[in-house]
Amino acid sequence: MPESRIRRKRPSAAPAGPATPASGPRPSPRWWVPVMLGLMVAGLVWIVVFYLSSSEYPVPGIGAGNLAAGFALILVGFAMTTRWR
Repeated sequence: MPESRIRRKRPSAAPAGPATPASGPRPSPRWWVPVMLGLMVAGLVWIVVFYLSSSEYPVPGIGAGNLAAGFALILVGFAMTTRWR
C-alpha cells in the first residue's frame, strides 16, 4: 500500500496588530475618584441647601430646577463610577 505524503505547514505571516497583546483596560487617572466623589457630594449639598433655604438658594430664579441640578450632579458622579478601574 502506498504511503501518503507528509504535509508541511507553511510559515504563516504574523497577525496584524500590536506586538504585545493588551493586558486589559487601563486604570483610571488619579483625578477620577476625587472628581467623582466631589460631584456626588456637591449634588447632595446642592439639594440640602435647597431644602434648608425654603426653595430660595442656591439659584433663586429656577425654583424646583435646583432639585434637577442637584440630582444631575449626583447622576454624573454615579455615571463616573461605572468607568472607574
